[in-house]
Amino acid sequence: MPPIGAKQRAVGLVVEYNPFHNGHLYHLNQAKHETGADIVVAVMSSSFLQRGEPALLSKWARTKMALANGVDLVLELPYAFATQKAELFASGAVAILSEAKVDCLHFGSESGSIKDFHHLLSFMRENREPWDELVKSHMQQGQSYPKACALAFKSLDANTALSLDQPNNILGYHYVKAIADQGSAIVPYTTKRLSADYHDTTLPSSSIASATSIRQSLANEPDGSHLIKHVMPESALQELMTYQTDFNQLHTWELYYPFLQYRVLSSSTSELASIYECEEGLEFRIQETISRSSTFIEWMTAMKTKRYTWTRLQRLSTHLLTNTTKVEMNSLHQSSLPYIRPLGMTEAGQQYLKYLKKHSSVTILSRFAATDHPLAKTELKASRSYIAPLPTSQRMAQIDKDFSTIPIRM
Repeated sequence: MPPIGAKQRAVGLVVEYNPFHNGHLYHLNQAKHETGADIVVAVMSSSFLQRGEPALLSKWARTKMALANGVDLVLELPYAFATQKAELFASGAVAILSEAKVDCLHFGSESGSIKDFHHLLSFMRENREPWDELVKSHMQQGQSYPKACALAFKSLDANTALSLDQPNNILGYHYVKAIADQGSAIVPYTTKRLSADYHDTTLPSSSIASATSIRQSLANEPDGSHLIKHVMPESALQELMTYQTDFNQLHTWELYYPFLQYRVLSSSTSELASIYECEEGLEFRIQETISRSSTFIEWMTAMKTKRYTWTRLQRLSTHLLTNTTKVEMNSLHQSSLPYIRPLGMTEAGQQYLKYLKKHSSVTILSRFAATDHPLAKTELKASRSYIAPLPTSQRMAQIDKDFSTIPIRM
């Protein structure tokens, strides 16, 4: 073991672990092998995720899953970045990893070739103006932003093997772009994802499954841990089962729908219009459709159009639930990163953190009681929104956990 305070080679991962499964374990092991890293630093989304969903189980439980399976240090990706489209999501994650002094960032992709991402970055920089015009034109024709981007990419006839209609390729491109835009010294790596597709909803018989299919199996059969035991490490499965037993539920949008419905129906249209990502008169459609929808799925189905994707509307729903305004979010994005927050660490991670405390240019924040920064206030608000569906006694026990809890040590 190197002396305390010495720098070890570190690889950064950007994760949600919703929940941690064998595909994540494969990626983690590949990252260490391909980069020769001694330390794995994971930047993990907090209570709400990139596609606008509440995490299936808390960030503390997901941190335990990560630490038990090879991650050395888990850092929080705050709400202000975790619930964003790919560009802002990647920008926030890379900024945190840069402050965590990682040597490289490793991500899974449908491509599997880092050269493809560098080639695409060069192409996009050379064609930024026509790209922007094409995206604008397709959106004026009623296309969603992701669809407009895909059509613009196709129209430009890029001479690249990389497809930007796959979710992990899109995220990977934005990781590489953020590294370049921020002038970071991080070196990006990628490995090809195994058989399970990100959007697969059916659980396979093999040991590699998508997180989507695992969540779908649990939604169809809440006591269905026996159905997923072949696709999750035993420690992660046990953590999920313990969480479900302790809280008698896993977090899904349906649990939050009564709170969301009340929030919308008790607000004026001008108040709704001030919410982040509520654009182009959506406040009227929100109020009209939610008053006659009895479930979250029913409401989303009524809201969805060709222009507004399910994911975009879910993110808007998250901001409605947490009462996050445009002014609040835009201010956070314009300010520099004030801190990095460890959620948990192994013994090796704790030693790496000692190095960071001496060399990082931002505060290493152990608990929110030590700061009053707006980024922390927004995160605390999101965490308290996340525990809203818990029974009263459990909710009261959890309400100040983010404020006072120190990182998990394993």
